[in-house]
Amino acid sequence: MASRFLRLGFAEKILLAKRALGGRNNGFLAPISECHLSSSTDGGQLNKRLKETAETVVIGGGCVGTSIAYHLAKAGMEDVVLLEKSELTAGSTWHAAGLTTYYNPGINAKNLHYYSIKLFEQLEEETGQQIGFHTPGSLRLLSTPKRMDEAKYQMQRQGWNKAPQWLISAEEVLEKFPLLNPNKILGGLFNPGEGHIDPYSLTQAYAAGARMYGANIYMPAPVTSLTPRTDGGWDVETAHGTIQAKRIVNAAGIWGQEVSQMVGIEHPLIPVHHQYFVTATIPEVAALKEELPVIRDLEGSYYCRQERSGLLIGPYERAHMMRLQEDWVTDGVPKGFGKELYESDLDRIQENTEAAMEMIPVLAEADIQSVVSGPIIYSPDLLPLMGPFQGLHNYWAAVGFSYGIIHSGGAGKFLADWIIDGEPPYDLIEMDPNRYGKWTTREYTAAKARESYGNNNLLGYPKEDRLGGRPTERVSGIYEKLRRRGAEYGFHSGWEQPHWFALEGDQAGYKPSFHRTNWHGPVGREYEMVMNRAGVMDITPFAKFDINGKDTVTFLDNLVANKLPKVGSSTVCHMLTPRGRVYAEITLTRLADDHFFCITGSGSELHDLRWMEEKAFSGQYDVDITNVTEQMGALTIAGPASRDIVAKITDQDMSNEAFPFMSVKDIVIGGVPVRAIRISYTGELGWEFYHNREDTEKLYDSLLAAGEPFGVGDFGVYAMNVLRVEKGFRMWGQEMLTDNNPIEAGLSMFIKMKKKSSFMGKEAIQKIKTEGTRRKLVLLKVDSDNIDPEGNETIRIGDEVVGNTTSGCFSYHLGQSVAYAYLPQDFTDLGTKVKVELLGNHFDGTVIHEPMILTEPAREKAMKQASAGS
Repeated sequence: MASRFLRLGFAEKILLAKRALGGRNNGFLAPISECHLSSSTDGGQLNKRLKETAETVVIGGGCVGTSIAYHLAKAGMEDVVLLEKSELTAGSTWHAAGLTTYYNPGINAKNLHYYSIKLFEQLEEETGQQIGFHTPGSLRLLSTPKRMDEAKYQMQRQGWNKAPQWLISAEEVLEKFPLLNPNKILGGLFNPGEGHIDPYSLTQAYAAGARMYGANIYMPAPVTSLTPRTDGGWDVETAHGTIQAKRIVNAAGIWGQEVSQMVGIEHPLIPVHHQYFVTATIPEVAALKEELPVIRDLEGSYYCRQERSGLLIGPYERAHMMRLQEDWVTDGVPKGFGKELYESDLDRIQENTEAAMEMIPVLAEADIQSVVSGPIIYSPDLLPLMGPFQGLHNYWAAVGFSYGIIHSGGAGKFLADWIIDGEPPYDLIEMDPNRYGKWTTREYTAAKARESYGNNNLLGYPKEDRLGGRPTERVSGIYEKLRRRGAEYGFHSGWEQPHWFALEGDQAGYKPSFHRTNWHGPVGREYEMVMNRAGVMDITPFAKFDINGKDTVTFLDNLVANKLPKVGSSTVCHMLTPRGRVYAEITLTRLADDHFFCITGSGSELHDLRWMEEKAFSGQYDVDITNVTEQMGALTIAGPASRDIVAKITDQDMSNEAFPFMSVKDIVIGGVPVRAIRISYTGELGWEFYHNREDTEKLYDSLLAAGEPFGVGDFGVYAMNVLRVEKGFRMWGQEMLTDNNPIEAGLSMFIKMKKKSSFMGKEAIQKIKTEGTRRKLVLLKVDSDNIDPEGNETIRIGDEVVGNTTSGCFSYHLGQSVAYAYLPQDFTDLGTKVKVELLGNHFDGTVIHEPMILTEPAREKAMKQASAGS
């Protein structure tokens, strides 16, 4: 029975809707009724005889699991098995709204979306299975000036990507969706080719394709245990027998947590109640000649699409209103749950629905035909966990897909390519399952999931920082002290690290903006301090590994492209993929013949550790790799006065002759034993001091006291970024990643082709050097106004898109914006003019010489050569 939305107060309308839907509102699970599909069971007779061995076992028969099986089988893998505990689409897939978008605020995820839509366009013909794919396009409604800026910000990031995206006027929005309130619209972001799909039919198409290419799908076949084998494979036990698998893929959706617990880990996942309602026929909709585009009212925080001759409205309520199903995390999904729904709770979405009626006035006269309230799985940051997992050989995660329908095609292809080729096809580290660690508690997961859901349509600013669930246990020994000294913290893989410092007279706090904001002046102050005196920075979040064993030298020599350092010195090295892409940048310090200390970025801690462990295991090297990140604190001091400051509180000779660049010594500073490395990402004279975490405050206080006469102070990540850009240093994840090779990134000096070992990627690099690169990393000065590039901006020459920026900042040395960018070789000469898109404006950019400023060691060397020449 439908309920009539009359011209009443919202509370009265909700009451009518509740009565029409049976009055259900307060229970846990909705009883089975004519509105729900039949309940799924975990038992029953298997549909065919179970195989005893498999190359890959995919666990879970939702849209993601079936897509993985389809792509693996299509790529030629012969023994692909999918195990579904009850029936395909059970869990979250079957009740999803099925939205399909090219749009994503991130950069790398756009690749997933693009591939999925292009696959949907031809999947029906390939498999013979109808999928109900509608492509009316979609509109992101812009109703405030800040939303217009946000749209322009996204446009500057979209131009160099594949999918079409247009910023259109209010009049054009109303032409495409004439039922909108014209007084609420300033414009829209339109993506042609987007729309919606039938999730059930899509999953059946994936399954049909998987079978067509030779995969086996078993159901009902719940997995009861997973046991690792000594050869790196897995025994997958079901009620119908055991399969010996080379690898397993956890694609179990809302049961993903339970599957992960079978292998001794716990992914940070939590089910969220998500509701949408569908109206009966609306005359104004029925009268339309073309299907309405999907809309997203960003201020109202809901989506709306046409459902036959009615509308489907899906709100994202505020964080304090939304509901988590936390007991499923602790107690598991109720036995027998499969295609049931939660009780609807329309009170939670009152604010959003009222906004929808203001934006789409015909809703005020609409009948509610049905309400769907079902579980979707959330990770803390809303992104899935996708890829191999550190510490478990041949266990792959494909869980946490809160947008599983649109991710499914791209995720299946991405994972299949990685499994078969041995490396990811492109960079997608924001979805790496190893971005979380032991610090990710259930409490943190719940807090962040609530924040992510409630802020689903929050304005997306550059350098966005969200505070939910913070701080975690990952704080250094001077966290509180730095906070009292004005530290404005950012979040780095669980760690709190100062981005900048607000001193007396500064405007403190997180003030996001698309233009320069409150940290611009203070960062300039920190920059000037490091360049002219000295600064201290907490770098405890750096990941740190201890590597030793009889095969250590052979292992590392085959792992990295640079020569290994001599005992007592350090070297910057790169781990390359078989295709010659940059998988990671690390600093290796040699403590003894077969003992190394490895440093890498905080954001790639377990990402890099997993790669090392995998290569050690597959190569059968006798090597021990220990993660000592949690045990060791780290501080750095940088600037021309740093040598004099440290010399006051140590007996070690800190002179250039006694302590040369890139050397390491175990010394005592201010009474604290430290491993001191003469290196600095600022490019200035400096050291990094690694020590026991409990000694951080004592070491910090000693450095400040000794440095007071020199004007020493604190500096943060933002100032460090400016300093490294000006010195010509690349950053992993920006200038170098698995989308780039080291030659085009300007890293040739670190790639030693003449060393004897056949390091991973060597053959690929030789081919690249022979054939030449099509593009090159360059440095641009950008003639912008009150806005600075940050990376991923579109670059044009005339009307042609020619490249993109990778990172950028305001150069306090030049007094203007600068950016690193990839450009075709024909446009990399000094003085080449380009246009850089920033907030709808195309600013002049010019290729300039790099580095802007020589590093301190290079300056010292140049001075000595000049003195010798004279």
